[in-house]
Amino acid sequence: MKIDKPAGPAAPVAPSRAQTAETAKSSTGAADTASDPSAKVALSNTAATLLEGGANSDFDADKVARIAQAISDGKFEINAEKIADRLIANAHEVLGKAQH
Repeated sequence: MKIDKPAGPAAPVAPSRAQTAETAKSSTGAADTASDPSAKVALSNTAATLLEGGANSDFDADKVARIAQAISDGKFEINAEKIADRLIANAHEVLGKAQH
């Protein structure tokens, strides 16, 4: 089976995170927000901290390496019950914070 190139123009490609961040840094935003007020964005303190890399203290590189190795070896086991319990607990936490 032969696959040919599409006849029409190529589909637009979404910018990468790095490109988006660089565009945001280099833009003054004055002209953009004046023409489209819905484009105005404000980051929460949590989001700003995450973008600055402040959440790296929770990152365990050794654990990631162990999991990656287990996946590669075909030995990684998924405990669906544990995942479901944590998802429910997280949902309760998020909903509890949203109501206060």
